[in-house]
This record gives sequence, C-alpha cells and structure tokens, in this order.
Amino acid sequence: MYPGKYAERNPDRPAFVMAATGERVSYQEFEARSNRVAHYLADKGLGFQDHYSIFMENNNRYLESCAAGERSGLYFTCINSFLTSDELAYIINNSESKILITSISKLEAAQEALAQCAAIKEVLVVGAGDADLPQGMSDFESALSKYPETPLERELLGAAMLYSSGTTGRPKGIVRPLPEQSPDEPLPVIGFLSGLWRYREDMIYLSPAPLYHSAPQAAVGLTLRMGGTVVIMERFDPADYLRFVEEYQVSHSQLVPTMFSRMLKMPEEDRTKFDLSSLEVAVHAAAPCPVLVKRQMIDWWGPIIHEYYGATEGLGFAACDSAEWLAHPGTVGKIVLGELSVLDDDMQPMPKGEPGTLWFKSASEFSYHNDPEKTAESTSSDGSMTTVGDVGYTDDDGFLHLTDRKTFMIISGGVNIYPQETEDLLIAHPKVADAAVFGVPNTDLGEEVKAVIQTVDGVAGDDTLSDELLSYLGEHLSRQKIPRSIDYEDELPRLPTGKLYKRLLRDRYWGEGKNRIVQ
Repeated sequence: MYPGKYAERNPDRPAFVMAATGERVSYQEFEARSNRVAHYLADKGLGFQDHYSIFMENNNRYLESCAAGERSGLYFTCINSFLTSDELAYIINNSESKILITSISKLEAAQEALAQCAAIKEVLVVGAGDADLPQGMSDFESALSKYPETPLERELLGAAMLYSSGTTGRPKGIVRPLPEQSPDEPLPVIGFLSGLWRYREDMIYLSPAPLYHSAPQAAVGLTLRMGGTVVIMERFDPADYLRFVEEYQVSHSQLVPTMFSRMLKMPEEDRTKFDLSSLEVAVHAAAPCPVLVKRQMIDWWGPIIHEYYGATEGLGFAACDSAEWLAHPGTVGKIVLGELSVLDDDMQPMPKGEPGTLWFKSASEFSYHNDPEKTAESTSSDGSMTTVGDVGYTDDDGFLHLTDRKTFMIISGGVNIYPQETEDLLIAHPKVADAAVFGVPNTDLGEEVKAVIQTVDGVAGDDTLSDELLSYLGEHLSRQKIPRSIDYEDELPRLPTGKLYKRLLRDRYWGEGKNRIVQ
C-alpha cells in the first residue's frame, strides 16, 4: 500500500477509483491521507511492531488505513467485515490491537465487541460525520484533519497480519517477522509476486473481493507499489464486474472460482456483450478452481487475455486460506519458488501422481501469532520445512496439482477420501449453484460421504434430482467418492471471499447425525 516515489512522479494519476461511484483519489492525495493516519497512530503511542485493526466494508478510506501501517513499522489486521461481535472481539484481542478503525455501518457490531476488548485505546469511525459517538470514538476525517500530510520523521516497513478464515477451526493470525527497514524495501514475497503476476507501472487492477482478504491485500498493495491504478468494487456482481472491465479498461484482476462460476451461469447474451480486450492477466485465488470451470473460462477468456494463471487442468492458485498460503507463494503452476516435498504422514516422499501433504522449504518465514503449538505442528522436526495442510501431487512435467485440505479428508472404512474432486463435479453440473462435500458419522464405516447442495433458481432439490446427480457422479468417480446421501439448502455458508465455510455445515451433522441414505 506504500505509494513511495509515485506520489512525486505521478501525483495526479488515480491511485484508486471506487468502481460504482467513479470517485478518484490521486497519488498525491493518497500520500497525504496515509501520512495523516500514520501520524495519528504514532501520536496514540503505537511504535515498531505494534498492532491495530481495521473492521469495515470496502470503502474510500480502507486503503489509506492499511497504507499508514505499512509506512509506520506496524502490523495491521484487516478483519472480516461479516463477523459477529464475539468473533470480532476474539481477533482484536488475539492480535493485541491498540487502535480500531471501523465504519458507521459496522459500528453496532464494533461497539458490542469492544465491551470485551480492554486494550483498545481509541476508535476511528469512517463516515460518522456529526453522529453522536460513544466516548473513545471519533469521526475518522475530523480526527485526522489536524495531523500533517507529510511523512513521519522516521518511516519503517510495516505489514498486514491477517487471519485465516476459520473454515476449519478458530481463525489464526499469520505473522511474518518485520525487519527494521525503510518501507521502500518491501518483504521478498512482494517482489516475487509482482514478477509472477506481470505487474507494471501503468496497469489498471480491478479488485472485486473484500479488501480484508489476503489475496486482494497483496494484489492491491502491489499495484500501488508499482504506480498502477486500483479499481475497487464495493461488492461483487458478475454483470458489474464485466462492465467495469470494459469501462475502466482493466488490465489485471484477481478472482475466486465462485466468481467465475457466477459469470459462466449468466445468460450468454449478457456475459458476452462486454469488451474484455484490455485484460492481460487474470489470477484465481483463495480456493482451487474446478477443472470444468477452468476449461469453460479458457474457452471464453483464453482468446482475449495474454496470461491466465491457474488455467492448466488440475491447477489451483491455493487450496488453503490465502493468509497462510502467502507464506509459500510457489504453489501455482510449476514450482517456481522454494522447494516442495509431497510427503505421507510419516514424512516419507510420495510417488509422482500420488497425493500427499505439501511441505515447503521456507520461502518466507512465518508463524501463527501467539500459537507456538500450531506453529510447531506446521514445522518439520528439523525446522527446514513448513506446511499449511494442503494436499496435492506433482506430475512428470513439474506441475503441482492441488487436490484438497488435509483437514477436510474423510476416512471411510479405512479409506482416505478427499472431497474436492466430488465438489468440483457437482458445482459444474448445470442444476447446481453450489455444493459442499464432507464426512458424516457412520456406525460401521466411521464416516460416510455427504453432499449438501444449493440448486440454481427454479430447480427443486428432491429425490429426482438426487438420483440424477448420483448417476452423473457415478460416470466420473469410484464408488467410495460418491455421496451416500444428499441434502439441500437454500444457500451454503460461503464467505464473500469465495471460501466455503464447510465447518459450519459439518458440525450440524456431527451434532445431529441426520442422513437420508441413498442405496
């Protein structure tokens, strides 16, 4: 998020644009805004490696709130804006944050959470204006107006300390060591990613995802460090996304697989009427992309864009929570950074083509904040390798194929079953809007495979559809991978980042054990 030299070189170039309203903030103004926030944080006593949190929706003050930490030697934690007050309080406390930046639309949840957060000194509220705020809270713009627009006397590199999504347990803070150096010198992972994603000074990046998520954080931050322009969508809509590509002549973007699926399920005349010829690079992140979805995207976008990372069959940008994955930015296509090992539970190498746990020679040092046990679990006994629990395999050409998370593995009758393959097939079915596959209790087998389906509008979730889906899966999968039961939900608990909150679904069945067995 550090604008650096571009505030002087290109002061009038838009640093970012709010897609829906067209509001533009120049590099010169962005520099001034982030400096004011940096001075405020210093004035409140925050020093090198201290922490603060940001809890709000995508808005026109989000990026400066992050940029201030990146130039002040601070850790900033961007929190999922859809969390409950208890979940919010847990992250604020666990991150040891001293300041909270929130918005007027999130104020109610923030107030409830703060009753549990004794370490918070003050709260800035974006968009509060003249609203009557509780003691210790101030309107963002009013509070910052008295601070200088110039940089701190001594600027230090800061970084995001983001949390995993909590899809398999409580969210975990992912922290990298902060060297005491100038913000002009970013962490090594930043330079690697800018080359991988072909970033350049005059690029235009469209960000369709929530800014609290690690993938947009990395992509947006890189764009600003390269002197490009970020176009921020307040929320994702498939038609709006395509329209904004044409309107803003977008060159780069990053999406999650569910965004691809939603665009592909638009009527063809609607999704093909936009001019996408400005696109050069598209990246998918946050979760593996079903192979059939990739093939459809290649057919549609392949002739248009110059590069499409993750397009090769079987590849995904990351099956893990992206905050963790960024510690290992080599898991795309051929292994281009660090050294990868595919190991079994006894830490022995798996043959080519056989899935196992992915372990990396540490490309970027990281740990789980205030959780030495979790850090130890993720580190090999000799300290040379780390893992985030992804499962995958390598082929003869040196490509990595991500298949699932180890925590989602189903053990049925002693057989290890990874549900991602089944989910991918279901999501690709024309009558399925979304799908989750996981293990549920079975007296004889220990676990059996369960599918929970969200149908497309107008399609009934009934026994007839279940028979159709099971027959369809039977054409592609061995018997043990096929669900023994299918249930239907109006909507699956998927985060705005595209990540499936599978744990919430799974916990219901382990608590209730309700299954309709399909013979």
